[in-house]
Amino acid sequence: MSHIINSKFTSKSTEIDSYIRDFKTSGKIFGDGKRNIIKLFELDDMIVNIKSFKIPNLINKIAYRYFRKSKARRSFEYATLLLEKGIGTPQPIAYSENYNWIGLKDSYYASEHLQCDLTYRELVEIPTYPDHENILRQFTRFSYSLHQKGIEFKDHSPGNTLIKKSVEGQYHFFLVDLNRMNFHEKMSFELRMKNLCRLTPVKEMVAVMSNEYAKASGEPENLIFETLWRYTADFQERFHRKKRLKKKLKFWK
Repeated sequence: MSHIINSKFTSKSTEIDSYIRDFKTSGKIFGDGKRNIIKLFELDDMIVNIKSFKIPNLINKIAYRYFRKSKARRSFEYATLLLEKGIGTPQPIAYSENYNWIGLKDSYYASEHLQCDLTYRELVEIPTYPDHENILRQFTRFSYSLHQKGIEFKDHSPGNTLIKKSVEGQYHFFLVDLNRMNFHEKMSFELRMKNLCRLTPVKEMVAVMSNEYAKASGEPENLIFETLWRYTADFQERFHRKKRLKKKLKFWK
């Protein structure tokens, strides 16, 4: 077993260890648990969010033991790095990995649970959401700041940015589901546009984001829109093609 805890939570290590050890029989389920299981635990005046990652297949069991960092470890390390770079994400608390003779058996990532007002998904699904355009523009500025810092958030998708309202008209953004990230000295224009293409299929939202990204970057708005919309359309086509294929495969089962 490998267990690492954030030095800020050393005094609470006994409680955190017990939450992970008794994960299957304690805690409150959060979310649908289709892939990974998330449970919430009370720790003094805060809520701890613990994610139990899906048990890896045989190849990944070996890979995560000898060649690659586990998703839990990557989540912990990337969260620490994001905070150092001034990017919002829930405070990392600990990660734990259990091994057997084959390789990685299971793994857990513990972080502070944030209560948010919305995610980017609400902006996609509810066009009339209050202050919609302002939130979208501030989110675009946030995404631009990620790119300027060389952060490629590979799961930059609708449900993975938590949004909290602070004062009137101002919002804070927090990344979650962090195990797939790359860090660059500099991100090319094409890579930045690809990084945004999974967020929305709504052309009007892409237009607003292109306008705000142009203001932040100084790059031509028409070039941003044409490139981003092309990558968005390509992603949507691949996404729906995959869904159709899965539906056909399920039909024959």
